[in-house]
Amino acid sequence: MIDTKELKTRYDEIRRNIENRFMNVDLDAIIALQDERYNVLQATEALRARKNETASKMKAKLDTDTRNALIEEGKRIKTELAEKEARLAEIDQEFQDKARTIPNYASPKAPVGKEDKDSLAIKFVGEPKHFPFKAKDHVELGESLDILDFENGAKVSGQKFYYIKNKAVILQMALERYAMDIVMKHGFIPFITPDIAKEEILNGIGFNPRGAESNIYTIEGTGTCLVGTAEITLGGYYSNTIIDKKDLPIKMTGLSHCFRREAGGAGQYSKGLYRVHQFSKLEMFIYCTPEESEKFHEEILSIEEEIFSGLGLAYRIVDTATGDLGAPAYRKFDIEAWMPGRGDEGEYGEVTSTSNCTDYQARSLNIRYRDDDGKLRFVHMLNGTAVALSRAMVAIMENYQNEDGSISIPDALVPLCGFNRIEKQ
Repeated sequence: MIDTKELKTRYDEIRRNIENRFMNVDLDAIIALQDERYNVLQATEALRARKNETASKMKAKLDTDTRNALIEEGKRIKTELAEKEARLAEIDQEFQDKARTIPNYASPKAPVGKEDKDSLAIKFVGEPKHFPFKAKDHVELGESLDILDFENGAKVSGQKFYYIKNKAVILQMALERYAMDIVMKHGFIPFITPDIAKEEILNGIGFNPRGAESNIYTIEGTGTCLVGTAEITLGGYYSNTIIDKKDLPIKMTGLSHCFRREAGGAGQYSKGLYRVHQFSKLEMFIYCTPEESEKFHEEILSIEEEIFSGLGLAYRIVDTATGDLGAPAYRKFDIEAWMPGRGDEGEYGEVTSTSNCTDYQARSLNIRYRDDDGKLRFVHMLNGTAVALSRAMVAIMENYQNEDGSISIPDALVPLCGFNRIEKQ
C-alpha cells in the first residue's frame, strides 16, 4: 500500500492517480475511516490512562467507601475500554482493507490511458517473420506433431488445461535451463518456490485472493491459495524482516508452476497455450534501495531482451498505460514477441513483463532496511518474467515452423535439446 500518512498531504495527486488508472476507489471514504480510527484510538488511549490512574490510586491506603468507588470506576472503565478496543480493531481492519485498494503512484513517464491500445511501443527489434506458405498457429502445429494435447487436457482437468508431449517436453526443459543460465549469469540466486502461499502474502503483494474478479485459485478452508506467479512467493520471502543494507540488492529467480483462473479469457487471441489455467514460469525478483530501483528495472528489461533476442525472435517493448499497470506497479514494460499464427497475418503477443513496484509491496509486507543514518526505510521491490514457458513455446513453434509442418529448434536451444527439429512421427 501507499504511505497512508500522505492521504491528506498528497490528496490531489492520489485522486488524480486513481482517475488515471480508471479505478473505482472512494478516497474520501477512506480518509473518513482514517479520521474515525484516529478518534477511536485517542479515546482508547484516554481510557487506558484512566485505567492506569485508577489502578495506581488503589495502591494507596484508602477508606472503604473510596476503595469501593474506585473498584466500581475500574469496572466501568474496563467495560468501556473493551468496547473501544473491539471497535478500534474493527475499524483498523476496515481501514487497512480499504487503504490497500489505493493503487501505487504511477511514474510520470507512464502513458496515461485505459486500455492496451493506450500503451506505447517504444522499441522494435528484429523483422516479423512472414512465410511463403500459410502459417499455422501453434495449436495446429502441436496437434499435427503430437506434442500438444488439449482435448485430453480438457477431459481430465477442464478447459484451458493441456498435455505437453514427446519432444515438446524436452523443448520446454531446454527453455527453462536456457533462461536460468542467463539469469544466473547476472547474479540471480535460483529458487524452486512453493506453489501455495498464505492469503496474507497475496494481499501484501497486491493480489486479490477473493471476489468475483479474482484471478486466484483459493484452497477452501486453509487460508491459502495456489500462486499465479513466483512473484508472490519470492516477494513474501523477506516479509516482516529488516534486511542489512550491505546485503542489498538481493536478486532472486524462482521457477514455479503458475495457476490462474483467467475468468473471461476467451477469443482467438486466448486460444491454445497463450492463456491457460496452469503453466510454468521463471521469475526474476529484486529487493533494493529506493535510489537504485529505476536502474534495476532497466536491468531486468535488458535481461528479458537478452533471452528473447537470443532465441532469434522479433519483438517490441511496450511502456504500459496507467490503466493497465496493476495496482502495485509504478511503471511496467512488456515484451511482445511476433507470433505468425496470431490473427490472419500474425501479430505481437505479450511474452514477458517487468514492474517496478517501489515500496508499495514492502509497506504491506513490512520489509525494511536500516539506512546509513540509522533510519528504517522500506525497500523497493521489482519483478520481471525471465520466461513464461507456455507463451515462449507459442512464439518458438510459430516462428520456427516449416512448410512441411515440422518445427526447427532455435540454435541457442539445440545443445540443450539434443535435436534440431521436431518432425511428424
